[in-house]
Amino acid sequence: MAKVTKEELMHIANLADLNLKEEEIDKYLKDLEDILEFAEIVNKADTSGLEETGTAWKRQNVFRKDEVKEGFSKEELLQNAPDVSQGMFRIPKVMG
Repeated sequence: MAKVTKEELMHIANLADLNLKEEEIDKYLKDLEDILEFAEIVNKADTSGLEETGTAWKRQNVFRKDEVKEGFSKEELLQNAPDVSQGMFRIPKVMG
């Protein structure tokens, strides 16, 4: 079982900018030890018959061919605009 000292936990907490209360330290020590124990179990798993992978799914080319398609007219795009001025979307003034 991986043993984590209070000093190591406080160092990690400091790196993570966590302010642990005294009553939280024992809980976090146990949680961190449980995580490290699980990591030890995973590290001991026999992976000799497995193929290395970079992701959980097989990737394929997801890009489609770049084709020119008929789009919308300016009038169609502006018909749902809340306010139009000179053929453009009109928005409320943002800066002074």
